[in-house]
Amino acid sequence: MTGPILHTEHTYQLAPAALGEIRTLLDTAFEGDFGDDDWDHALGGVHAYVRDGSGFLAHGSVVQRRVVHEGRSYRIGYVEAVAVRADRRREGLGGRVMAALEQVIDGAYAFGALSASAEGAAMYTGRGWQVWPGRIAVQGAHGVERLPDEEGGTYVRGAAGRAPMPTSGTLIFDWRDGDVL
Repeated sequence: MTGPILHTEHTYQLAPAALGEIRTLLDTAFEGDFGDDDWDHALGGVHAYVRDGSGFLAHGSVVQRRVVHEGRSYRIGYVEAVAVRADRRREGLGGRVMAALEQVIDGAYAFGALSASAEGAAMYTGRGWQVWPGRIAVQGAHGVERLPDEEGGTYVRGAAGRAPMPTSGTLIFDWRDGDVL
């Protein structure tokens, strides 16, 4: 078997078979709590994944989103679909995926954001991601709608070498189907 190798590719570069394997990894890792909208959110950006001769071991992607803060629109990198195969957890594979995604954020976006589960939060805070201290909202069909359930679970990270990111107030995310964050 080949040792674990990290890859980064845009969605358009991934063959249908590879996309199918990634979706299977995510369905399994999230124990059935990864739906079609979640999958759609993970597409259209850069994927970082680790695989070896046994298949896909870990995955994450970063996609572009728009966030408004105090009247300014930011182009940010939003991290999606981070998962590690159950039998390969605690080997640093998730950290390798995140390092690659953070490099994309540093090179292409004003800052990064993600929504973390209680189980995943420790990995992100250990990498310097911080809980957004302010409010979270979305630009919905009827105007700005506050998302209090997302407050405390939305993390941000400044992009290295970029202007300072916002540190307080309300982040207003662009609308999308399914879970907005």
